[in-house]
Amino acid sequence: MNSWARLALGATTTGAATLAYAAGIERRRWTLRENTLPVLASGARPLRVLHVSDLHLTPRQFSKQRWVARLAELEPDLVVNTGDNLAHPRAVPAAMAALGPLLDLPGLFVFGSNDYFGPRPKNPARYLVKSSRRSHGEPLPWRDLRAALLERGWHDATHARIDLTVAGIEVAAAGVDDPHLGLDRYDRVAGRRESAGLRLGLTHSPEPRVLDRFAADGYDLVLAGHTHGGQLRVPGIGALVTNCGLDRSRARGASRWGAHTWLHVSAGLGTSPFAPVRFACPPEATLLTLVPRLSLASAARATPASAPVDVG
Repeated sequence: MNSWARLALGATTTGAATLAYAAGIERRRWTLRENTLPVLASGARPLRVLHVSDLHLTPRQFSKQRWVARLAELEPDLVVNTGDNLAHPRAVPAAMAALGPLLDLPGLFVFGSNDYFGPRPKNPARYLVKSSRRSHGEPLPWRDLRAALLERGWHDATHARIDLTVAGIEVAAAGVDDPHLGLDRYDRVAGRRESAGLRLGLTHSPEPRVLDRFAADGYDLVLAGHTHGGQLRVPGIGALVTNCGLDRSRARGASRWGAHTWLHVSAGLGTSPFAPVRFACPPEATLLTLVPRLSLASAARATPASAPVDVG
């Protein structure tokens, strides 16, 4: 065998092994991430927020359902779901089985495009080229899911301003409908919230136009999903795409958005049934511990080891 044949065989073997790992192992490697964000007022007690997103459930994904349900054992103070729960017209029971134990806790949600419309096969190359074209699959039973979540006490933050008290902290929350579909109408929730311990924004797709509006209104933290963290990440490089207007460096984790606002983007827990692979980006939920912001004096004394990082 000549050297070119060996090279071709090696590349083929490596590619096949990588695909087998991405499809058969990593996409089921359920991962809990933890992060601490300084977003609360001075003197506030820490607040634990569980961020789940992009479950993309089909009826028989029992391993995912069991893992998500067990997240209730973390006993977070608040659960936030940023959409794309469904990937099948009969997936509402699966979603309720997964989220059921979490529904005993205070919760907020907004929906994403794959709550409204089912997935369709796509050429992966389309994700590398920006396009305004949208190809929708069959309608999904989002109204049934919404009714079930509301019945259990969670709040729909879609184009709503919601005030609630969580673990003694006044939370002023607001959300928008999915910007990926152009459904966001931020003007319906616009305006500053002056008397809250935490100003919390929700959006499925972290489009900069929406993040800018939340930041201008003084929100402390915005939670989003949609990006899947890039889904296929290159070690040493990171995400190749975000499938939205967000820059690739923010495809997952926490970062600053302006001088005051923090952004957290979940890499999510699922994939499209037509692209069931993940690489260097395991499916995740995140437990965020929110703590008081550093005072100016404390910030001046902070060392690189103790200061909060900008990207998680």
